[in-house]
Amino acid sequence: MTDDIDRILGQWARERPDLDTAAMGVFGRIFRLGKLAGDVTERAYGRFGIGRPEFDVLAALRRSGEPFQLSPGALAASMMLSTGGTTARLDRLEKAGLVTRSPDPNDRRAILVRLTERGRALADEAVTAGLAEQQRLLAHLPPEKSAQLSALLRELLHGL
Repeated sequence: MTDDIDRILGQWARERPDLDTAAMGVFGRIFRLGKLAGDVTERAYGRFGIGRPEFDVLAALRRSGEPFQLSPGALAASMMLSTGGTTARLDRLEKAGLVTRSPDPNDRRAILVRLTERGRALADEAVTAGLAEQQRLLAHLPPEKSAQLSALLRELLHGL
């Protein structure tokens, strides 16, 4: 079984036989898988009127557990974003009625972001839809190979 990456590697082998292109094969496939999975997941979220950036906020709040609230700083850290980037997302979500912002009762200088009931329901529906698409993309792999792939990617990420 060959793919477009094999064709590209073959071209490099012909033109530059001195290069070891094994890493290019691994990362080329990771990049293509990431793009494909990202596009499919983005379409799944789009059915709910949100994109990946909005989903990331809703998911972070939903995963935080009752009362489904975090500070903007904690949200930004969980998404590896600047607080400015987080503020723009929060503005959109608040306008859509999916989150609220209110003063932190323990610190008058701070605010807390909380999922609304509508936001929680949408987060639950969107994560289910996105996960179904991701599972569909993996369906042709036996479960043990999927687990092996996950373990190998975890090991690679840990080393970086």
